[in-house]
Amino acid sequence: MSDSDASYRPPMILIANDQEWSARSLETVLGPSGYAVLRAHNGRQALELARTTHPDLVLLDERMPDLRGTDVCRMLRDDPLFGRHTPVVIVTADLMGREQYLAALRAGAWDCLGEPLDTEALLLRIATWVSAKREVDRVSDQSLLDPATGLYNMRGLARRAREMGAEAYRSRGALACVALAPEAGPSAGDTLVMEELAERLAEHLGGVIRQSGRASDVIGRMGRSEFAIIAPATQAEGVLRLVQRLQQKVEAAPFEVGQEARGVRLSAGYYAVPDYAESTVDALEMLVRAATALRHLRSEGREGDQVRSFDQVPLGS
Repeated sequence: MSDSDASYRPPMILIANDQEWSARSLETVLGPSGYAVLRAHNGRQALELARTTHPDLVLLDERMPDLRGTDVCRMLRDDPLFGRHTPVVIVTADLMGREQYLAALRAGAWDCLGEPLDTEALLLRIATWVSAKREVDRVSDQSLLDPATGLYNMRGLARRAREMGAEAYRSRGALACVALAPEAGPSAGDTLVMEELAERLAEHLGGVIRQSGRASDVIGRMGRSEFAIIAPATQAEGVLRLVQRLQQKVEAAPFEVGQEARGVRLSAGYYAVPDYAESTVDALEMLVRAATALRHLRSEGREGDQVRSFDQVPLGS
């Protein structure tokens, strides 16, 4: 799952350089080679974009108007929101002496390159750096899965929420987080919530939800009986269609207890924004709000209610 998630987006490279000609020269090389490129025009902007977009590699010009590239690199390495295994490379038009070179390496740079750049060698280096970074991501992903369902666990959901938020921020796209939980159908009685059946029900629903989700959706398990979906390009009305589709799939695959097929009804809470770049709430907080809406809905237990927006939850609940 994680491999396919990563494969549909090209590696993203953040270029921090206030020199228009130099930055555009890099873009014309990187774009046709399959890389997505994001620009920062000074050090402060580079820090903000690196923290919010989680690039696969950062190219920092050593001499920017406000901060030196080496200083930006050091700040990123000290920032818990920035991946420590993300390659950061310093580029300079000046002759860099040994002490300056060592200072950049001590700051956490993977390498220092002088201009003019050898584009063929640069592309080979970048391919190696990005491949190494993504291999670390892949290995890390293996510890982010729930063994019973094969879905992301809460730690994995948190990481993917940050990544999905970064993509939505770049594209100024809509983003929705949905929390789901099963409720026993009318024929199930109290047996369905017994401890020995709870895990089986979670495995069953996890499989149905995984098979029914879109390739672009991130699906995970938040607790024993709660699931989450992070849905890009999805607004409130899209969430309602998503829940309706999942309910139909669940009804088409009833949960079997002994010789009896039990009906399962889904409840859902959600939080959606039409333009993530303008949202004051990050993707991880959106997940929390979706779970809050779900729990508020379930605590009321009103018959007929299936979906609840966080905006419908009273303050202080």
